[in-house]
Order: sequence, then structure tokens, then C-alpha cells
Amino acid sequence: MTDPQPTLRALLARRDLDLRLASDEAALPADALDAPLRWVHSSDLADPTPFLADDLLLLTTGTQFASLSGIDGDSVEYSAYVARLRARGVRGLGFGTEVVRDGIPPALAEACREQGMPLFEVPYRTPFIALARANAEAIAAQAYARRTWALSAQRAISLAALRPDGLAATVAELARQLDAWVGLYDATGRPTHAAPDPAPDGAIADALAAEAGAVLRRGARAASTLEIAGHRVTLQTLGRGGHLRGLLAIVGAELDLEGRSVVTSVIAMAGLALEQNVGLDRARRALRTGLLHALLSNDPTLARRVSRELWGALPTAPVVVAVAVVAAARADAAADWLELRVAERRGALFYGRSSDGLVVVIPGGDGDTLPQLATLFNAAVGASDPTDYPAFSRAHTQAIAAARRAASGTVMPFADTTGGGVLAALDTLHARALADRRLAPLREHDDQHGTTLTATVRTWLEHDARIDEAAQALGVHRHTVRARIAQAQQLLAVDLTSFPARAELWAALIAAA
Repeated sequence: MTDPQPTLRALLARRDLDLRLASDEAALPADALDAPLRWVHSSDLADPTPFLADDLLLLTTGTQFASLSGIDGDSVEYSAYVARLRARGVRGLGFGTEVVRDGIPPALAEACREQGMPLFEVPYRTPFIALARANAEAIAAQAYARRTWALSAQRAISLAALRPDGLAATVAELARQLDAWVGLYDATGRPTHAAPDPAPDGAIADALAAEAGAVLRRGARAASTLEIAGHRVTLQTLGRGGHLRGLLAIVGAELDLEGRSVVTSVIAMAGLALEQNVGLDRARRALRTGLLHALLSNDPTLARRVSRELWGALPTAPVVVAVAVVAAARADAAADWLELRVAERRGALFYGRSSDGLVVVIPGGDGDTLPQLATLFNAAVGASDPTDYPAFSRAHTQAIAAARRAASGTVMPFADTTGGGVLAALDTLHARALADRRLAPLREHDDQHGTTLTATVRTWLEHDARIDEAAQALGVHRHTVRARIAQAQQLLAVDLTSFPARAELWAALIAAA
């Protein structure tokens, strides 16, 4: 029976070819006879390497050696010849006997032994073309076997997808077909399904989770292959760019064309299963938004009743209300992550969407949800003071104010924003626009004439509108300060001797800073 593997060992095993291994197999490299062969070629050139491909079996009758110094000539010539073949990636050398001489030249056998090159004898009655045909048939048989396997694997995976636990069954069947570990991660990089047990050890699992999280945070569709702790890992995202639903990881599988086709079918089915949940997710989020509006009315009765039926009780007061500002490309993934947290911690988290961002309600003692949300999705999160539900709208206002002061990837408690007093609230786009307009006459004058009216007015106000102290701080004469203040009054069309005018100008300087 023909061995379907295109290897030198398979050719040697064919009785119809009557080949004889002249090398000592024990002295050859471990995979010398089992490495895949891409083709079988014949050449009697002294240096055929420019015309050869990698992973090739070369056949020769030895006439090139006779043209040099005789078929039993200098062993150096044989060593150089075999070394060139080894460097080019030739997998084995077949010598056709009874054409130029009987048997294989001892010097050639010794050169092959030194180089670890498999050497075999091809008898006169076996044409070289028979070896090429036999290897081509083995390649075709292997390709057919792989295509048959791929079709069978896809059929088995499709049947698994029809089971009630479709995603879990699909992952398990893919792992069985590939004889590898397969893991499915959600949009946040958290593993949800895996097979088989045991999972990769802790170091590999941690590195894999970190890589999966990094790929998903980029938000773009991607497929990559990498090495983790000596294991080959293939990663493939699920979902559309900007709306990734998860990631498939395969550890320990060398994927050929057919293997990739099977994985592609799983990605399509898993992606479809995840996308089918989008409509349900939209309805669920719309309901959450409605309940959020009910909470903002400071009457939690309706929200409590509906939430208890669907997600569990609302978090127990006192609660912290937070607003998370997330980039549009990551907003869906952040909402998916919160949905998973709701399922894991029934009664310990509620969230909804608003025009200001994702609104999250957690118990006052929860110290990890908001930092994780900020870190995973590079969100700017503002958190209110602990409050009861009848004061929910006030807490929501506090959270919005804190979120506007928070940097991306951080959590800003409202209590930390109050150190700047009332004037700190001027840090808004509207306030800055008004301030820029109010200070425009001074700035335009400074730009056109090279003056420092704006800086002088600020220093003067910082020193309680005292001319002498402002002059000393600026390092100029007091009459210069007095003249600049008078010119500023003219440009601004205000009377800076009055406190309201000074207060308004100071507020504008703070907002425009």
C-alpha cells in the first residue's frame, strides 16, 4: 500500500522502486528520512544548486564526477559537492548505479556520512521518473487526505454549533480536530470558553491573556502567530473592526491551508453567534437607559422592580454614581464588559448609557470596578460622593463634573475636584470660549504691539490690585504698571476700580489659563 506521506522513508518502503538505503540510519539526523519532500529532481551537473529548490530529493548517475577526475576521484571533490547540496536544502541524494559504474563510489558515501546527507541506491531497472511520479502521487494523496479531513472537521464543528451550548461545543470540537488547546475570549480579553483541560500553565495563560487584551484594545481586526514560552500561538479576532466581539486563541497547532480553512469556518460561526446577540443587547441597553432616566428623577421604585426581574437588585445604598467617558470605538466593548460584571455580581452593579458617557452605579465599598474600567478601556471616569437613591441626580451631576477633570485611564473622585473651589468649575469649553472672547482685546494688542498687558493685569490682580506690589513682582516702575492698567481699562471698556469688574476679569483669566 502506498504511504500517503511524501518522505524519503515512504519512497524507500515502496517495493516496486527497489531502492536501498546506503547510509547508516542511526548516524543520520533524527528527521532525515521523515522530512517532507516537495519534489524529486535529477541532475548530473557538478553544481546543480542554482537550479534546485528547498526540500528536494536529488538523483544523479555520477557522470559529473567522471568529468572531473574519475568516478573514484578525489574525496575533496565529493565533500564539496555534498556540502553544496546540504547548504541548498537538499533532503537526500539518490545514486543511479550500473550507468557509469557499479555501486556507489566510496568517497561519495563517506562525504554523505560526514554531512549527514541520506544516500540511497537507485538500481538500473528503476527509472528516475518513477521516483518523481511516486513522490508526486504521495503529495497528491496527502493533499486529498487533508481536504477530506477539512471537510469532515467542518461538518463535525457545524453539528457542534447546533447544540444548546453552541459556542462551548464548537470550541471543544475545534480543539479535538486540531489536537490543540483552544480558548475563546470575550471583547474585554476575559476567557469564556476553553478546551481541553488542563489549560496552559499559569505563565502561558497570563501571557496569552495579556496579548489577547492588547489585540482587542486596538479595536482592529487582526490575525497573528507568535511564540509564547516555546508554544506556537495563533490569535484571530472575532467581529467587525471597531466592534470586536472577542478573540480565538489556538496553542500548539501548526496550521496548514486546510487547518486555516477549518479555523476560518469556526471564526465565521462564532462571529455570527456573537453578532446575533447584538439586537438583544441593543434592546437590553435601551431598557437600561430608560431605567437610568427613572433613577435621575430621584425615584428608584420602577428601576428597582425591573432590575430585580432582569439583573438582580440594584446595588445597596449608599452607592457611588460614576460617569465613564470612553472612545466611541471602545464604547461597545466597555458596555459588554459591564454586562459581564452585572452577570457575575448580581445586585452589586448597575449601568446605563447617557449622552455624557456610561453611567455606573456601584456600592460605596467597591474599590476595583471603576479602576479596572478606566484601565481596560482608557476611560476618563468621574465618581460621585457616596449617596442614597433619592439624591441620585445630584450624585450624577457630581460624577459628570469629576469626569471632565479626569485624565484618560484614571478615576477622579468628586471630592478631589473641590480643592480649587468654585472657580475650578470654570474649566469647561463654554467658560473658556467666553474667557477668550473677553480677553481678546488685550491679547490682540499684545500680539500686535509686543506689549504685556495681559500678564500685567494678571499680576496686578494676583497682588490684590496693589500697584507697588505688582510693579515689584514684574520688575518695572509703578508708573509703568499704572499706565498699563489704564490702557487695559480702555481696551476692555470696563472700570477696574470696581470689585465686580475685577472679579469677572479674574474669572476670565482663570478659565482661559
